[in-house]
Amino acid sequence: MWQRYVAIGDSTTEGLDDPDGAGGYRGWADRFALAVARAQGGLEYANLAIRGRTTARIRAEQLQPALDLAPNLATVVAGMNDVLRPSFDADQVAEDVAAMQRALVGQGATVLTFTMPDPAPVMPLARPLRGRMLALNEALRAATARTGATLLDLGAHPVSSDPRLWSDDRLHANSAGHERIAGALAYTAGLPGFDDSWTRPLPPPPRRRRGEVFGAELAWTRRHLLPWLARHLRGRSSGDDRVAKRPVPLPVLLD
Repeated sequence: MWQRYVAIGDSTTEGLDDPDGAGGYRGWADRFALAVARAQGGLEYANLAIRGRTTARIRAEQLQPALDLAPNLATVVAGMNDVLRPSFDADQVAEDVAAMQRALVGQGATVLTFTMPDPAPVMPLARPLRGRMLALNEALRAATARTGATLLDLGAHPVSSDPRLWSDDRLHANSAGHERIAGALAYTAGLPGFDDSWTRPLPPPPRRRRGEVFGAELAWTRRHLLPWLARHLRGRSSGDDRVAKRPVPLPVLLD
């Protein structure tokens, strides 16, 4: 039985874009915590993740606070923000992830992580990043095999890149995507009532006319890509001046 779960990471772990109905975000970590709590009758849960954080910053800023909370269940998910930067180094990112895994495993925690989906089907302009993501996933697989953490190989399943599981910004899962990731983690953790249905593809989508596709790309560029580029050219991050949404372990409320 796990008494305390601590999640560390970036916006993916924070829960963007899975609205909680109260002005914040829920996300796969919240959903996974609820699944664990239901399975065993209770759980304390803290989420230290902050959007925009690189893996090095997660290691520097979140690892020690996580260790201080003495979890016996933890998730370490990072790397997407590194992939988007010119200085990306897959081996260094994987080593930072491995160091976090080793520290938490060494303290007695069950540690879970997952590989990243292929961004190309979700965001056609991201095709040049596909090689980076594949390199990161291979490095994460190798690193996790050495640390004693448990790997959910999310990126190996094409359904993880189905655009219908992603939000309008194409960088974050939507509510259905977060729910599927939580189910995959619950299955990987061996929770009762979960199976490998998360690997199954969605029904074929309806065909879209060329004009619809062009219009969607134009709207995404205007609404999401250009503001993102402008922010990063100013040296700003979406996580500037933000704090963790759940820094203190609190009991998970059961429905």
